[in-house]
Amino acid sequence: MLPMKTKIAALLADIQQFQAQSKEQVEEFRLKYLSKKGLIHALFDDFKQVPPENRKEMGMLLNELKNKAQEIFDRQSDAFAGDQHHVSQIDTSLPAVEVSGGRHPISIVRRNLNSIFERLGFIIAEGPEIEDDFHNFTALNFPEEHPARDMQDTFFIGKSPDVALRTHTSSVQVRVMEQGKLPIRIIAPGRVFRNEAISARAHCIFHQIEGLYIDKEVSFADLKQTLYFFAREFFGPETRIRFRPSYFPFTEISAEMDVSCNICGGKGCNICKYSGWVEILGCGMVDPNVLEACGIDSKEYSGYAFGMGIERITMMKYQINDLRLFFENDLRFLKQFDQLV
Repeated sequence: MLPMKTKIAALLADIQQFQAQSKEQVEEFRLKYLSKKGLIHALFDDFKQVPPENRKEMGMLLNELKNKAQEIFDRQSDAFAGDQHHVSQIDTSLPAVEVSGGRHPISIVRRNLNSIFERLGFIIAEGPEIEDDFHNFTALNFPEEHPARDMQDTFFIGKSPDVALRTHTSSVQVRVMEQGKLPIRIIAPGRVFRNEAISARAHCIFHQIEGLYIDKEVSFADLKQTLYFFAREFFGPETRIRFRPSYFPFTEISAEMDVSCNICGGKGCNICKYSGWVEILGCGMVDPNVLEACGIDSKEYSGYAFGMGIERITMMKYQINDLRLFFENDLRFLKQFDQLV
């Protein structure tokens, strides 16, 4: 025990007296004491031979030695790093380096959509991306057996079927309705998640913007006029619009809205599947069951809701043919949008 204790004391004395005069001497210190072939590491190898009754004391001494060596090394390394930084000062007289950058196309379109609906009196609402079953499904009139509750559509968190990544921003609408502050006129933009195969037309992560308007005597005509205004502001005044009957658990009546394909001008192409029309959103009158689940009297109030994928309308607006480009951070792709606002 005594020889090892003596070695530790001698090394500690040497370490405490060390004062480097250059970066090279700091590195020599590290190699001598702290490297795998250094003196302290060799002592840890010798520690295996220490009798069990003395290991606690020797272990403490060894750790103190190692920590002290590391402390001195760090302090003197920082000292020389500081000197180097001081010597290589920035020349403020040089011209600035030109840095190019711009907004992501999804951000550009999202901001544009927000602006259009804000002009109609909508305000922006946000909510959590991790949701419980009530806000994501139950309050929106999804029955227990609805396919959207199955694993092929939803990312459940852990083993609980009650917590999942939200599959739509409709959950934000539920949270706003629960507050009971009427009338309501909101849009809910945000990121959503669905368990889908990634391809040129689909992704497991995408962005939505959903709208909700609740007041007395709201009609489907109000919904149509709102969406007519949006489509012509966003795609251009010559855009044609049509509505088709559809089904959604949370609206009744329900519809899907198509716009004339802005790529072929309605003549037919592979983007619109040669129909001249592209479906961009779903909409409808809020189902009375949804209003009641959120504490709103469905006999006194009515409302409409709509929702669309931001990626889809961005692809249409800028004639992008592969949704995966939005997530690849390819500068050649992103630089095309530098000048857009």
